[in-house]
Amino acid sequence: MINNREYEENLKSRGIRYIGGVDEVGRGPLIGPVVASCVVLPFDFELDGLTDSKKLSEKKRNLFYDYIIKNSIAYGIGVVGPEEIDEINIYQASAKAMMIAIKQVQEKIPLEHVLIDAMPLNLDIPSTSIIKGDLKSITISAASVIAKVTRDNMMYELDKKYPMYFFGKHKGYPTKKHIECIEKYGLIPGYRRTYGPVKDYIERVSVLNKN
Repeated sequence: MINNREYEENLKSRGIRYIGGVDEVGRGPLIGPVVASCVVLPFDFELDGLTDSKKLSEKKRNLFYDYIIKNSIAYGIGVVGPEEIDEINIYQASAKAMMIAIKQVQEKIPLEHVLIDAMPLNLDIPSTSIIKGDLKSITISAASVIAKVTRDNMMYELDKKYPMYFFGKHKGYPTKKHIECIEKYGLIPGYRRTYGPVKDYIERVSVLNKN
């Protein structure tokens, strides 16, 4: 069984109080932004079952989201849109979203250390990049929930505007149904034009129009 407090306990033993956990969601979708969150939890924070947001049911994620927001010391949310993703690539966009979220927290409290899921960042404070951090750190797990629910809610809003695309179901990921919707209805604002299925569609339409 993974101890998801080991990193936090080690930092606490060294007198570090304010530990930020950082994670992002939305690298894979064809549409919409990448969203990151930075969360600082009190050392006595308890939430049974908290883990990587992808392993939680949607109902549980939403309950956890409300609890984390209410009981965190501070949190920040970074959003980088599809146009910028196309311009600087998804890796750089993910890093930028994380930096935005961290900066928001730094404006509220004196952040002392950051635990990051997988991605190393160039920060002015100490940080630790942890492979599968959303499973190994309760603080990163909390960040993954905040980021996931925030982005999913954006997809639900898009679903209200364009129900024929079923964004509320697939959340923008390249499912078979999603690809079929693109073929049937075309592209709406917000698609990542450098992503394979979208790029392929644009190229096919361009060829047809020339002919």
